[in-house]
Parts: sequence; C-alpha cells; structure tokens
Amino acid sequence: MFSALLSVILSAAAVAWTPVTNAAPGYDTGPTPNASARLNWGSCRQTLRSPADVPSAQCGSVAVPVDYNNPGGAQVQLAVIRIPATGPRIGSLLVNPGGPGASAVDMVAAMGPGLAGSEVSRRFDLVGFDPRGVGHSTPELRCQSDADFDAFRREPMVDYSPAGVAHIEQVYRQVAQHCLARNGQAFLGNIGTADVARDMDQVRQALGDDQINYLGFSYGTELGTAYVERFGDHVRAMVLDGAIDPSIGPIDQTVNQEAGFQTAFNDYAADCAHSTDCPLGTDPTQFVTRYHQLIDPLVAKPAATSDKRGLGYSDAITGTFNALYTPQFWKFLTSGLLGLRRGTDPGDLLTLADEYYGRDAHGHYNNSQDAFNAVRCVDAPQPTDPAAWADADRRIRQVAPFTSYGQFTGQAPRDLCALWPVPATSSPHPAAPVAPGQVVVVSTTHDPATPYQAGVDLAHQLGAQLITFEGTQHTVVFNGNDCVDDAVARYLIDGVEPGNLRC
Repeated sequence: MFSALLSVILSAAAVAWTPVTNAAPGYDTGPTPNASARLNWGSCRQTLRSPADVPSAQCGSVAVPVDYNNPGGAQVQLAVIRIPATGPRIGSLLVNPGGPGASAVDMVAAMGPGLAGSEVSRRFDLVGFDPRGVGHSTPELRCQSDADFDAFRREPMVDYSPAGVAHIEQVYRQVAQHCLARNGQAFLGNIGTADVARDMDQVRQALGDDQINYLGFSYGTELGTAYVERFGDHVRAMVLDGAIDPSIGPIDQTVNQEAGFQTAFNDYAADCAHSTDCPLGTDPTQFVTRYHQLIDPLVAKPAATSDKRGLGYSDAITGTFNALYTPQFWKFLTSGLLGLRRGTDPGDLLTLADEYYGRDAHGHYNNSQDAFNAVRCVDAPQPTDPAAWADADRRIRQVAPFTSYGQFTGQAPRDLCALWPVPATSSPHPAAPVAPGQVVVVSTTHDPATPYQAGVDLAHQLGAQLITFEGTQHTVVFNGNDCVDDAVARYLIDGVEPGNLRC
C-alpha cells in the first residue's frame, strides 16, 4: 500500500521479548584485514531482493573485530554495496539511513535508480555499509521471535500504578537478559556508535580512499558526528540531515522528540480539518481530545481488523507515530482513525505499525527494533533513579498530550536502557568544531523525530553551515526538493557552501 521511509529514528519504542538459547553467535574468527586490503567486489544477487533494479551494483564485505581491544578475536562481516560513478569520479559517497538499525545497503540500492543520470551519480560511487549487527551484516543481532513480538504488541503498557510499573520493568528486564543470552557480552557491549565509527574507517580503507564523502540521515548524523570527531582528516565533505544533538542526554532527547511529534500531529490535524469528514473534527482545541476518544478504548478492547489480528492501543499509537514522519502517510492515518470512528476496519493503522516494526506480509520481522534498542542502550548512560523517569513522564504529558494515556500518577517505568546488562560506551558531549566547509547540516522546521533546534545546535557546535527546510517531515535531502537538493549537490561536487540557506 505504501513504501517504507528510508530514514527512521524513534524514542523508546515498544519492544518484544522471546526465550532464547545460549547458542554462540555465528562469528567469523578470521583475522582483521590489513588497512591496505581492498574490497573484492562481486554480484549482489545474494544480497538484494531485486538486483535487476540496480544492475551496476557491486557487493562485498569487510571483516572487523567485535572488540577492537582484541583485534585477533571474533570478527563481524560488514556488508557493503557500491554503485560505481558513471563519469569523472571524485570519490565515494557513503550513505547511512539512520535507525539505528536501518540497512544502508538497502538504502543505496533504493537511491541508485532515483539518482541515475544526476551529477551526484556521475561523480561519486554510492556506497553503503550495514553497521555491525544490522541488515545484511553478520552475525545479525536478534533478541525476539516473530510470535513473541506479535504478542508483545498486543500489550497496551499504560498501567503506571506501582504494580503496572513493576510489570513493565520486568518485561524490559526479560528483553535485556534475552538479548545478552542470545548475542553474548562482547557483541552486545560493542554494538554502539563508537565502534561503528571505527568500522566506517575500516570500510574507507578497504575502498582505497584517503578521504570519504558522507551523507547521514537521522541517527546517521550521530554516526557522522562521531566519525568526523575521530577521523576528521579522512572527511572531504559531510552532509548531516535530520540532526541529533550529541550534547544532550537521553531523557531530554526523548522529551524534545515527543514535542516534535506533537507539532507534527498538530500539522496533520489542521490539514485533516479541511475535510468535513475529518475523524478529529474541525475545532483545533478538540483535536487531542477527539484522538484520545478514538484510541483510548483500545486499551480494554482492541478493534477488529480484516486480518483477524486486531488493532490494540500500542499499535494505534505506533501507527500514528509512523504516519507523522511524512505527509505522504497522513491519508492512511485518517483512514485508520475513520475506521475506529465508524466501527469499520481500522486496518491502515495496523499496517502503519507493521511497516514501522519491520513486519512483512508473512509475519516475519527484520531486526531493526532489536538493533535500535541495542545501539541506543550503549550509546549513552541512562538514569536509573525511578524519579527521573516519573519526571520525564510529567514533562512529556505537558509537551505531547496526544501521546499520553490517563492521568499523571507520579510513577513511570524506567526505560529499557536503564536496565540494560552492558555498560554504555559513549556519553553525551558537544560536537567538536570541524574544519571550515567540512560539514553542512540540514534541518527541517517541523521534523517530528529530530526536531529543528537539534540541527541548529549541532551546526553551531561544529561551526558548520545550516540549510533550513520549511516543512513537516523527517529528513529531506534527495527527496525531491530542488532548493535543498541543488545546494547539497553543489556542495558535495564543487565544495560550494550553501550559506545559511532557507528552502
């Protein structure tokens, strides 16, 4: 019905659990390649679902150590794709779609046809590598089965009484322990951005490039910031779209993101109100109230859907969040809410939730949610004091009332990451300034997932120029806006800085 977004980042999303065995991950124990080793490119037939769509694509892999302090130990194989430049080559343009947990290999394969014939595709090899544990890289990070993920999504997780909070935290502990049992201490403890940045430099060396060009979306801006901080001499040009501010902690980041989704919800509701059949009505003061009247009853009784699974409260919220990433999805949110209002099939909300969670038509999930949680849990220390999370709940209710169920109780479950079984490998800190012209930041005024101010602040920390896009969507580069796309192409190809441009 609709295609997946290429760039995704969500706060503390619902996660699932599964009993798992203590089987060792399928590590390659071969040696790390020399820094001068080159990739051996081959066919993408075993990697891509539709290799004929990108006939010039080449695929390969780069081995890196699970633990850089033990380079001769277990290895992971990073999947890499390249679509070679068709004209005078400047170098490689590495792309990361975000998540964490989204596949850069799949993104490059999707971008290739759209950029075919452009100056970007003429001058750059388009390159993507899947971070450790993600996508086509091996071993794959997995924590839950399909059946258990489905079962978890049926839990509303809204009881913030002492007993309800204890239950939610016990579920999170199970998630954490099962991840540890299935993936092992070393793999889980070295899955974060600090190690992925080192992996990216191994990929650079395997490509044979002294300097790379980089386009990072959403979480990909966090990876790009970490890379330029450590390997700045190897960056020719970097574009960071949908920025994460590395200086703020996880609670503030979540609160800011929830406020961003409220802004996008308000934009959606105002647009919907142009129709007399809008499920939220036409009175702006009643949009949130009408929304809760439609979805809150799902806590006690899920709505029937044509596929017999039913739509519960958690999936209705998740489907709403997914729709707010782009106006292209608003019509599906309207359709789902109309189904709830009329007592007909609200299945589009369930489809939106499936699309976000990576569930296919056969009921199989990709591992994007497992990777998302594993990376964010080691990327920053999380407060363990329950009072900090109760205060976060209070703040979220103020800035994002459409997301809040019931009344404030003074209780709230701690985030999954506060219960994670391995320590953080990074901590919040301001980005270090970069060389003049080395980085350009792009930020969208009503970006729900990575709010505009984060881009402003990251640009200030880096000393980078900022492209502002006026819109309600998550990320914008090479998504059809000529003002943004032309400025980014000129910067990447000719080094022409955009100034503080507004599009």
